[in-house]
Amino acid sequence: MITPMDLLLTHGYFLYTDPHELQVMKPYPPLGILYISSHLKAKGFDVQIFDSTFSSKDAFREYVKRERPSLVGLYCNLMTRHNVVEMAQICKENGATVIVGGPEPVNYPEEYLNRGADLIVSGEGELTLEALIPHLARHGLRGLQEIPGIIYRDQDGFLVRTPAREQIKDLSAQPFPDRAAIDIPRYVDVWRTHHGTGSVSLITARGCPYKCKWCSHSVFGYTHRRRTALNTADELELILGTYKPDIVWYADDVFTMNHRWLTEYAAELKRRNLRAPFETISREDRLNEQVIQTLAEMGCYRIWLGSESGSQRILDAMERKTSAEGTRDMAKLLKKHGIGVGMFIMLGYDGETMADLEETVHHLKQSNPDTFLTTIAYPIKGTPYYNEVQDRVIPLKAWDEGSDRDFTVAGRYSRKFYSHATRWMVGEVDLNRQLANSEKNPIELAKSFVNAKLGRLGMALTKGERENGGNL
Repeated sequence: MITPMDLLLTHGYFLYTDPHELQVMKPYPPLGILYISSHLKAKGFDVQIFDSTFSSKDAFREYVKRERPSLVGLYCNLMTRHNVVEMAQICKENGATVIVGGPEPVNYPEEYLNRGADLIVSGEGELTLEALIPHLARHGLRGLQEIPGIIYRDQDGFLVRTPAREQIKDLSAQPFPDRAAIDIPRYVDVWRTHHGTGSVSLITARGCPYKCKWCSHSVFGYTHRRRTALNTADELELILGTYKPDIVWYADDVFTMNHRWLTEYAAELKRRNLRAPFETISREDRLNEQVIQTLAEMGCYRIWLGSESGSQRILDAMERKTSAEGTRDMAKLLKKHGIGVGMFIMLGYDGETMADLEETVHHLKQSNPDTFLTTIAYPIKGTPYYNEVQDRVIPLKAWDEGSDRDFTVAGRYSRKFYSHATRWMVGEVDLNRQLANSEKNPIELAKSFVNAKLGRLGMALTKGERENGGNL
């Protein structure tokens, strides 16, 4: 039987086994399980955390074998599926009851329950685990229908989803994430070693009310619940005093959602003489000159805009509820106030044409972001986008070896095409930037010209190709 004083929380992010993450080297701690840990500890539970970020699966195996936790909670997101599946099996081999949660498992309950999980938490984990742990201690896996917010198999093997659990109403009443349970200074040091500045993350709200078709809302739904300005300032003051980071990352979906809150928060930071350089994410329709001025005064050095496309037709198909022209205007306004601009660009959304790609290149030239990141649209199960294209979805890997990012969609251009498209976009934007620079470097100018031409040539060579199984 499980006791209420025996819970291990962990996640499936292993920095040193991920080639892409090794190139980026900007790790952040798992705030989700740190919030769960602090909540449960405040309720009297004894919680341990195995932070996998700087560890290995072999070390996790040895830890579980040595400590033999009765109950393990595994957080899983889109990119950690293959690791979490293996970790769940390790836990089962050592006699643990396994709970999985996060944005990924609710979309694949049968797959996770078939691969080592006993239970899946749907939605926020704090209140569900608070009720679930004592139930498991008293009754084991019987009578689970009384627990809202979970998915499991009954004694006859049928999948059971209990009613959704009510979400936490007052986020400011929650304890801060349990950062003391893991090695936050190591995160800061890794940042400093590779980038010259150490960073710590925090969130000021949960959820996003917008309904972009490709975005998953499996944990928080379409809610937006915000902490008070005073509570958030308390946490920032604690972070700066304890860990002394050089910069801060506000990991909200849309940091500038509530303008009145932002004004109150900025005033509270000023009253406390707190000014931490930071970056965060926003949307063009939640920015204006007054908001941008406030961000600049607070120390914002970069805003990431969810631009996605320069084609208004594609933005409307995504139901982004944003304007390509408005994004360009806000990018210029941000730069006017000394705030750097990053942009997220999504290629390959259903129905995108060469004309749309041309509009996106023009959009990037006009916006002139300091940096932009591209991704190929992938349909996440459970989203409206997935539902629209599911009859054309082609997995490129076995389920437990990949993720929804390994889906492609029959009928669109190949991945090779989009690789060339990205090279072309980068080259065109770099060339345009250097042409606008009166002190342009002829060698760099030539490199940008070549990259743009090679990218377009590659696109032309692959333009007629269509996904035929996803091996391109």
